[in-house]
Amino acid sequence: MRPWILTPFIIATALFMENMDGTVLATSLPAIARDFGQDPIVLKLALTSYMLTLAVFIPASGWVADKIGARTVFCSAIVVFTLGSILCGASSSLTTLIAARVFQGLGGAMMVPVGRLVLLRSTPKNEMVNALAYLTVPALIGPVVGPLLGGFITTYFHWRLIFWINVPIGIAGVLLSLRFIENIRERDVARFDFKGFVLSGAGLLSLVFGLTVIGVPFMPRALNAALIVAGVLLLALYVRHARRDPEAIVDLSLLKIRTFFAGVVGGFLFRIGIGALPFLLPLLLQIGFGLTPFQSGSLTFAAAAGAMAMKFTAATILKRWGFRRVLVANGIVSTLFLASCGLFTAATPHWLLLTALLAGGFFRSLEFTALNAIGYADIDQGRMSRATSFASTAQQMSGAVGVALAAASVQTFRWGLGDTALLPRDMTLSFAVVSLVGLSSVAIFARLKADAGAEVSGQRQAIEDAAPAE
Repeated sequence: MRPWILTPFIIATALFMENMDGTVLATSLPAIARDFGQDPIVLKLALTSYMLTLAVFIPASGWVADKIGARTVFCSAIVVFTLGSILCGASSSLTTLIAARVFQGLGGAMMVPVGRLVLLRSTPKNEMVNALAYLTVPALIGPVVGPLLGGFITTYFHWRLIFWINVPIGIAGVLLSLRFIENIRERDVARFDFKGFVLSGAGLLSLVFGLTVIGVPFMPRALNAALIVAGVLLLALYVRHARRDPEAIVDLSLLKIRTFFAGVVGGFLFRIGIGALPFLLPLLLQIGFGLTPFQSGSLTFAAAAGAMAMKFTAATILKRWGFRRVLVANGIVSTLFLASCGLFTAATPHWLLLTALLAGGFFRSLEFTALNAIGYADIDQGRMSRATSFASTAQQMSGAVGVALAAASVQTFRWGLGDTALLPRDMTLSFAVVSLVGLSSVAIFARLKADAGAEVSGQRQAIEDAAPAE
């Protein structure tokens, strides 16, 4: 067995917990809203509060791992995340649920990025696509099982029980990590950029939270606008700071690397569209079509099942066609499948809905694998921790922005069309909006060179193997 092969499966316990948690929560949001006496759209805060916490604290994850040791940070993060899950299950109001999700996010901010850093540092570049595929295959079991399990528990028992699923998984993850993962750390660690951490964290928090609470009754419009303006100004100050400080916590100079730019910026736009799916689809099926949480979960799990199937063929496809062709062509196909969700009606046969979600998940999974790999194709080991922190922050921000955009779109159509309650058309029209944003990523992927990331995709080795011997 290759020495690195066990690592992705151990780290996958963290991704499994995070993905399971997100999917069971998304499936149960309408039921939680009824329990708390809230509008289902307001429950978006339970999703975005977690994502925002990740975005604020992920930039520090690389530095903390280098300073303390990756295994130590990874195991501690799993413990915090698991405790946060327990607190979520004990929540008695929207406020306490949001607070528990924020605490959970403190663990998630260190858990997944540091785990990915361990994998990237211990894997040869020509094995990176396979390693990332191995990492995400076990992790994708969460989104497959999550909607089914979350829907079943919420329908026939109580939604609070869904958060206890992570407890035995978290214990197993810690024990396996202590046994098999090396405590990798750097000897010479740069100083911590506290000023940059405050500027970037406060800026991201203010901007995205301001966008998220647009239309929420408890937030005055003036304060809402002030948050958005403050966020933009703080982020502008951070950009100025990062240009002057070579040790800035988020290394913006990484964006000069074309493959990293495509993976992060193009990936950000693509994931905005996809990030809206777990929010919009349960609303459409449960609020719009009147399905139970279990019926909804029995349909939405198909997207993750399709994603899992793709992981076994992603490396072969990338080796044959290369990153640019795959990202462009598959990006178009993936967003078309996302947009097709807006064509669903209450009369759509469930087998057709399942087929569309299964195929959409299949193609989206290929795009995610390609994005994760191309982003690190030209990153040297010395900058790997900064690159993983930057990319992870962008990835979590895209999810928060996707949910915020979807919720704002639903509210806009709801008010604009004069709907007193949520109707299916409010959600179906919103699918078109988020799909257009996701489709815009293709313009960035098209700017890549034809041989971009050839060493990582395996194209370069394939060309050399096919060349006639002299």
